[in-house]
Formats: sequence, structure tokens, C-alpha cells
Amino acid sequence: MNVPNLLAYTRIALTPVVMMFVLLSDQIEHSLGIAATIFTVAALTDFADGYLARRWEITTTLGAFLDSVADKVLVTGSLLVLIEIDRAWSWAAFVIIGRELAVMGLRSVAALEGSEKMPPSFWGKLKATLQFTAIGLAMVRLSSEWGPFFLDEWLMLLAVVATLLSAYDYFSRFGGALRGRAATP
Repeated sequence: MNVPNLLAYTRIALTPVVMMFVLLSDQIEHSLGIAATIFTVAALTDFADGYLARRWEITTTLGAFLDSVADKVLVTGSLLVLIEIDRAWSWAAFVIIGRELAVMGLRSVAALEGSEKMPPSFWGKLKATLQFTAIGLAMVRLSSEWGPFFLDEWLMLLAVVATLLSAYDYFSRFGGALRGRAATP
């Protein structure tokens, strides 16, 4: 067990805690603020685990797997409970979760084909940052709307765009694996 992997496990373990506080928002005062704080700590572990693994040169296959799974668990769990309390759009969650499943499948096929690893791209990093920010802000939603939407909803729209651009980027670079050709990084 190393620190980056421990941070990924922590992100996974904090997800149901975040979900619980969101779902109890109608029963516990400041529950959404607590959820947002825990979510922010969990999201920051995403940036910390990758940074530490690279800095300490302890990147592993298990670490890459845990990091990817932990992100998907945190984002998916948080989006689902935000839909439950009407703070997120189901169509946006569908796009985000669908992209994650599609890219995970692409990674699996690329690995079977013996292709190079699929490193995170600019769009993937932007997607994660926008998703984390939009989800956190949805938990503590500012009271005033900015035109037709709240600030978190505007950021969710940007997150959806970055999510689609990230999917396009991955499939344009590594989609050859789906046709039985080696991917080009």
C-alpha cells in the first residue's frame, strides 16, 4: 500500500458518505454544506494521488486502475444523489456516465490489442475539473440564478461539453483498437 493508492481508496470510501449527507439534506441542517466539504476533499485526492505517484515515481497498474475507478465512483454516486434532490439533470449525468463507460471499454479493448497506455489528455483533465466543480457547487447552490440557470448548472453544461470533447479526443486517438489496429497515442 502506498500513499497515492490510499488516496484513491479514500475517494471511494468517502463517496457513500457524500451521498448520505446529500440525501439527508431535508433532515439535517447544513447537510449539503457538509456533503460539499467532504466531496471537495475527495475530489482533491484525485489531483494529489496522481501528482504524488508521478513525483515519487511509484506509478503502478493497480494505481492507475484505482484512480480511474475512484473518479468514476465519486462522480457517478454524487450525480445520482443530486438527481434525487433535483440539483442535477439526468441527461447530463447520462452523458457523463456514458462517456466514462465508453472510454473504460475503449481502454479495455486497447489493452487487449496490446496498444500503448491511454494517458489522460488535456480534455480529460479539464472534464474532471469541470465535473468536480459543477458537482460541488450543485451541493451548495448559490441562491441567485445567472440568466436561466444557476452557476452550477452553467458549469455542468461546460462539463458536458468537455466530457464530449474528451470522448472525441480519446476515440480519435485510440479508436483504431476497436477496428483491430494498434492505437496511435
